Amino acid sequence: MTAVPLPRASGRLDARTLRAAGVPAPARGHHRVRSVYAAAHVVPVAWGENVPGAPAEVDWEATLGFRRRVWSLGLGVAEAMDTAQRNMGLDYPATRLLVERSARAAAEYGRAHGVPVRDLIVSGVNTDQLPDAPVTLAEAVRAYREQLDHVESTGSGAVIMASRHVAAAARDAADYLKVYSEVLGAAREPVVLHWLGAAFDARLDGYFGSRDPYEAMDTVLAIIEEHPDRVAGIKLSLLDAEAETALRARLPRGVRMYTGDDYNYVDLVLGDGRHRSDALLGAFAAVAPLASAALSALEEGDAGGYRRILGPTEALSRHLFAPPTRYYKTGVAFLAWLNGHQPAWPMVGGLHSARSLPHLARALELADDCGALTAPELAAERWRALLRVHGVPAEGTGAEGGPR
Repeated sequence: MTAVPLPRASGRLDARTLRAAGVPAPARGHHRVRSVYAAAHVVPVAWGENVPGAPAEVDWEATLGFRRRVWSLGLGVAEAMDTAQRNMGLDYPATRLLVERSARAAAEYGRAHGVPVRDLIVSGVNTDQLPDAPVTLAEAVRAYREQLDHVESTGSGAVIMASRHVAAAARDAADYLKVYSEVLGAAREPVVLHWLGAAFDARLDGYFGSRDPYEAMDTVLAIIEEHPDRVAGIKLSLLDAEAETALRARLPRGVRMYTGDDYNYVDLVLGDGRHRSDALLGAFAAVAPLASAALSALEEGDAGGYRRILGPTEALSRHLFAPPTRYYKTGVAFLAWLNGHQPAWPMVGGLHSARSLPHLARALELADDCGALTAPELAAERWRALLRVHGVPAEGTGAEGGPR
């Protein structure tokens, strides 16, 4: 066990002794009790020009290595989603390569372990190859269909992400019905719809035609009911458990609810006795071994064990996804670095600067609380190195810190 300093927003510098890592039992194959995907981040080349506005330079070895680790835990990967910094540093040419390389790696893993590729990977379909400027709905549909064709050509499943271009151009619910009808009409296999709330991207406020989630829900259901053979599920990322349970209860038979609620996933995945959620979560990239162990408990009918393992991770997740929620990616990448899954801390677009040292200190503390630090000695070493760069004393004193 090792002690680390924890700088607080007040200027106080506390100390904490990290506990020894508990190693969850390895997954016995791919989890089947729920359909679960961890939305994965990208790792940049540490010495690359990964500054705001620059094309992303991706460390492919580390990026794909992280995905192979997720698969080895019995989870799927949600690729090229907002966790991978779509519209926040990851440009579209890099996104195309990311989907292609991840899908190829998933196919190799699937052949070696007898797991269908679509259980291992689904990939985001958006309109971000278009300029960040007003476009017509017809142009947005063409962009969607171009990306859908590309994703399906790789063998990956597809997730139709919420589009900033559609949000800007659509006048009402009827426009959303038209856009999604045309996009779903081009799908060769059933897809997952993605409803991303304004907490994650303010430019998606009022998506599906209303700021009232229950009115927008009617539009979503109309889209699904019009194309029952083209929609496998919907990922709901509103951070609103009541809205999720309401929509979940109304979904047609066979359409899955993939929770994107990084605040309330424990109860939503467990279910209420009548309905349950599957999962497509950025939080599960941060706590993948614990998510895997919790699912193993659930497979054995041990709901109490599931709660004991996964319940404590929600405090960490709520902190990582605290407002401004869109910066949660910083915490996901931070924990991956602490746990040794990437060689350096920087992120594409310079997004590692989006959270403060006190925020990261609290993330470290909460990760230790729930067992998400898989290599505490390495985490302590890397954390102290980061603090030295920022001029923070090497030891916590319990006293007020330096200049405020």
